[in-house]
Amino acid sequence: MDGLSVPAHGFKLIAGPGNPDLCAEIAQTLDVPFCKTTVNRFADGEIFVRIDENVRGNDVFIVQPTNPPAENIMELLLLIDAARRASAARITCVMPYYGYSRQDRKDQPRVAIGAKLLANMITVAGANRVLGIDFHQHQLQGFFDVPVDHLFAAPVMLEYFDSIGRRDMTMVSPDAGGVERARAFAKHMNAPLAIIDKRRTDVNVAEVMHIIGDVEGRHCLIVDDLIDTAGTLVKGAEALLDAGATSVTACATHAVLSGPAVERIEASPLKEVVFTDSIPATEEARSSSKIKFLSVAHLLARAIQSIHEETSVSILFT
Repeated sequence: MDGLSVPAHGFKLIAGPGNPDLCAEIAQTLDVPFCKTTVNRFADGEIFVRIDENVRGNDVFIVQPTNPPAENIMELLLLIDAARRASAARITCVMPYYGYSRQDRKDQPRVAIGAKLLANMITVAGANRVLGIDFHQHQLQGFFDVPVDHLFAAPVMLEYFDSIGRRDMTMVSPDAGGVERARAFAKHMNAPLAIIDKRRTDVNVAEVMHIIGDVEGRHCLIVDDLIDTAGTLVKGAEALLDAGATSVTACATHAVLSGPAVERIEASPLKEVVFTDSIPATEEARSSSKIKFLSVAHLLARAIQSIHEETSVSILFT
């Protein structure tokens, strides 16, 4: 991909410790050095943050996902606060992955809405703008009281699947809520759409009921935003094969991959599972024969450049 560049004057790129490899690739793509920072721990685990360069009057971009551990969130908030107190002109919070996004509504008595709470904390800390990729629900943009640029990883994914050149594919939504995402893939690939009808019985537990659509003799691609324990994904793949599918591949933007997820994918009939590097991959995931990672560094770098130069970001949606 072609390199980008932004004027060094008035622009600062700060890398949080949550995803150093992605941050390094973004900096390399933009051809700018990272602003020097210090992130340390006190003996009791308390986090200390210091920005080691002058950012007064600068356009500051802080790159940090908010996936577990919770220290990632605290480090982001402290970096935002440090930049605000150092008189940065504008602070953009770049979150390749928006953790707590699944806690977006009160669907049980006496539960917290974590996604809204996190949005409040980021805004109160001093962020003037948020840049993210594939929120769990699009309406999470409304949880913020500052402008949000919500990117999609679909162009990165579709470029990869276009390179494969398979034409007998059916796009599959893993549930009713993901139909819009899978339909966008189906439209681009000129492919039919199917839906896995499932019922969630507990957190991270779901039962596949039946397949809506004809998948017999088709190569199926399950399209999702994130994969956590991979239990539901594997059940969905098995249900598609039982319905006559020739093979099943999956893709998701965020590789949460908790607990036995990688082991389940390895033991499953899935042909391949494709993720982006929005969340740093574990060594187990990188060494898996069935898991592939695509970079979103160029996508984020182009968005950062557009925001800094006050030009349109909408071209990145296609």
